Amino acid sequence: MYTKTLVAGWGDMDFNAHMRNTAYLDKSADVRMMYFAEHGFPMSEFVRLKLGPVVMKDEIEYFREVRLLDEMQVTLSIAGLSEDASRMMLRNEFFRDGVLCARVTSTAGWFDLANRKLTAPPEGLAGPLRATPRTEDFRVLPRSVR
Repeated sequence: MYTKTLVAGWGDMDFNAHMRNTAYLDKSADVRMMYFAEHGFPMSEFVRLKLGPVVMKDEIEYFREVRLLDEMQVTLSIAGLSEDASRMMLRNEFFRDGVLCARVTSTAGWFDLANRKLTAPPEGLAGPLRATPRTEDFRVLPRSVR
């Protein structure tokens, strides 16, 4: 399982002194981009190809609080993928001391920035997606590209 250790910072907190909902989305995106960079697809390659991820839906489930300066382990797995890897469901889980605190599931696709439409990714990006650990509820998604 791909895992990164992160810290809940000052800017991640809400009025109730726990991690705000958008901080979970931000940290999820950070871990995803770290995964792609470590698997041969750094940000410079996205820029060169004029390609970027586009999120169409986010779902956040909360189980336990995360407070200021709490250290957390954030995992990445794949809950769904189309055959051509143009659509995906990425899942990040947040653990503190081995206890599940939150789960973010994002439905996304690949956006061609030059043509302003969804596209299938190059094999250098599709390969790492296909190699991402799968969730127990993994499903095959329909293609975005016809």
